[in-house]
Amino acid sequence: MSTTDSIILAGPAVERIKPVEVELRPGRRRAIVTTVLVGGDLFFSGIVGVVPWLLTGWPPLTDWLGPSTSVPIPPVGVVLILAVFGLYSSYGPSPPERLRLRVLGVCIYAISCLLVVSAQGPSARGVAEIAVVSALLVVIGFYGESALRSALIRWRLWGALTVIVGTDTAGRSLADTLLAQPELGFRPVGFLAERGQEPVRIEGLPILGMIDEMPAVPVEVLLFSSCATLALYDGKGAGGAPAPRTVLAQQIHELQNMWVQVQPLGSAIGLEIRRELYRPRNLALKRVIDCTFAGLGLIVALPVIAILAVTIRSLDPGSPFYVQIRVGRHGRPIRVLKLRTMYSDAERRLHAHLESCPAAREEWQRFFKLSADPRILPKVGHFIRRTSLDELPQLWNVLRGDMSLVGPRPFPAYHMDGFDPDFRALRTSVPPGLTGLWQISSRSDGDLHVQRSQDTYYIRNWSPWLDLYILMGTVSAVLGAKGAR
Repeated sequence: MSTTDSIILAGPAVERIKPVEVELRPGRRRAIVTTVLVGGDLFFSGIVGVVPWLLTGWPPLTDWLGPSTSVPIPPVGVVLILAVFGLYSSYGPSPPERLRLRVLGVCIYAISCLLVVSAQGPSARGVAEIAVVSALLVVIGFYGESALRSALIRWRLWGALTVIVGTDTAGRSLADTLLAQPELGFRPVGFLAERGQEPVRIEGLPILGMIDEMPAVPVEVLLFSSCATLALYDGKGAGGAPAPRTVLAQQIHELQNMWVQVQPLGSAIGLEIRRELYRPRNLALKRVIDCTFAGLGLIVALPVIAILAVTIRSLDPGSPFYVQIRVGRHGRPIRVLKLRTMYSDAERRLHAHLESCPAAREEWQRFFKLSADPRILPKVGHFIRRTSLDELPQLWNVLRGDMSLVGPRPFPAYHMDGFDPDFRALRTSVPPGLTGLWQISSRSDGDLHVQRSQDTYYIRNWSPWLDLYILMGTVSAVLGAKGAR
């Protein structure tokens, strides 16, 4: 699919682009995706299956033939459960939902193992082994699937072939979103246009026909940009067989779209929306999780923090730590603790650099960060920032209750002033986080508009599963140094 083609609609006349060339027929492509995903989970669960033998000394291959350790069901058995949950298709659950289904599938597997062990006479060792194997099935399976999904996206195999019906602003916005987020499982291949539309220019995707026609390319999903477009389509009727699936994308500004339940209301459709993050019991659950994992994390991180502190002190005199005042929940100031990655006279260096370099001043006004920052300590400063190790001391802020593990990042007052009052009120209505959706997607590459969009999405769509997804995604983002400065 070309990324440079463009099309102009001028009234009823439509200049058409050559149809998108699809490398494989949908049926064959789906078969390849299923084979890759199933094969990946079989491989990863086979690796996990070695763990009990490492603990018990049994030969690794015996458990594939029958129960020989405290884990009575081979870990590859979880693949059947995940297949029932629909995880071996490129169309369907979003990445956070896929993680939730994977966790639930592994829980069913673990409970089945515990029932078998209970019938044979349970032991503490057996329960511990089942817990370890189950945890590894989630962790290795999640990262393994993420790696395979990235490869399938690169190979142009991931996602249902999708035609967007409607070339208005909403339709083009949907195309931009789906092209930027291929992990959602929709692969746009073109548009169906309405006759008599105002002239527009569409970059990257061709016009495949009019709204009362079916395109000549294989289509798995028809994606309608509005109810009005769907009604117009139904009124005209399409030539040929319809696509197997039809999706209506009703864009309502900043409305929650995850974990929404459909309620039939006669001939109408109702969307049940629950603001889960604002419920006291969920805030209490979030606090328990924060204290548990932040406490364990701080114990593990203390040696790393000590080594980095000594290194920083050797490069530049002064304390290796610094405290910055940030805006916390309900707008109250909080003292955020970080490892120092800049010179002691960082503010003087920044002011001089911005005065002498207009391009740097423009970059600072847009991102509040610089790609070439004169304040950063040589060598170690860039490494610490790229790996986000400077944030490790904030585990103490989490334990204190100033922050949560996951949430909108706490910004300085000057950064918050770049947002409008309504968004500032929304952002400070929840606890700020050590990591967040922005950190696993854009990090320093996102400007104020991107930060607002992603923080709003997180607040509106919060659930423990989204928190778990972000925490696990943070590991990949940090190791890959994605967008870090």
